Amino acid sequence: MKCTNDIGNQKKRICALLVCAVLVLTGCGAEKYEMPYNSNYQVSSFRLMQTADANAKVAETFAADLCVVDKDVSNSEVALSDVASVALFDVDSLDTLYAKNANEQLDPASLTKVMTALVALKHGSPEQLLTAGDNVLITEPGAQLCGIKPGDTMTLEQALHVLLLYSANDVANMIADGVGGSIPGFVELMNEEAQELGATNCHFTNPNGLTEEGHYMTAYDLYLIFMEAMQYDLFNEIIQLPSYSTTYRTSDGSERTLEVNNSNQYLVGNYAAPENITVVGGKTGTTKAAGHCLILLSRDSSGKRYVSVIMNADSTENLYTKMSRLLEAIQ
Repeated sequence: MKCTNDIGNQKKRICALLVCAVLVLTGCGAEKYEMPYNSNYQVSSFRLMQTADANAKVAETFAADLCVVDKDVSNSEVALSDVASVALFDVDSLDTLYAKNANEQLDPASLTKVMTALVALKHGSPEQLLTAGDNVLITEPGAQLCGIKPGDTMTLEQALHVLLLYSANDVANMIADGVGGSIPGFVELMNEEAQELGATNCHFTNPNGLTEEGHYMTAYDLYLIFMEAMQYDLFNEIIQLPSYSTTYRTSDGSERTLEVNNSNQYLVGNYAAPENITVVGGKTGTTKAAGHCLILLSRDSSGKRYVSVIMNADSTENLYTKMSRLLEAIQ
């Protein structure tokens, strides 16, 4: 291992940390190489762990059970030239079946909410009661809202269903406020979690994914975050549901029933996966800046799992057409 400097405070910590790690490229078991940690490196690379020195971090490899992509990976079955970023991972065999611009930083829209859910599950509890504050009054044109008002209450479990299925931005803000103490506090937890997961090529400025300068993700970092979120049973349960109905209390103490459908068009039957492929669940994201985005967990006829990502498709139809073509590479 080599000695390296912690970014931004080199003179104080020369050789104080060992921050080299061995990475696996384009699939575990392939070529390996050593690389010092650099937070500006364009390929996500390390989990960052805090040390006894509050100003220092140790970077360690995270690829023992994950695939790492540092370049495009071609596949004769796939040629997706008109979407910005694409990736297909064999979760069980740890192979990257296809990758195009998987480390390009892009506006993620509501794919952000995968990280919102992960942080909420890690730092909150499903039965935690959330109270909506003034930050649920989002006025951005076209923003997806479920219509909660200040003073309304629901449990975190209810809120996560509405967040992941309906992609409600007002609920994202309520979750952030309730779990993180404030939206800025929650966003800080999101960025800390990204560093710990090795998703070092993304940055969050809000919990909902509405367009904002400095808010970006890569397809590969999204894969890392999604894989971690799938460690939680509640996350897995929610993303598989075609619809959800719940009753919550409004600020005046009355009850309101909320019914939402999954925004994942495979789950509601508007698009069909290729033969012998089952779409288990996932998350959508759409804004003018981000285009149409989707991450999926799928299984083949033998039960093997796959994670697929498309970012910045130019239409809903193109997104699902290209995603189905991507899933055909599993055959």
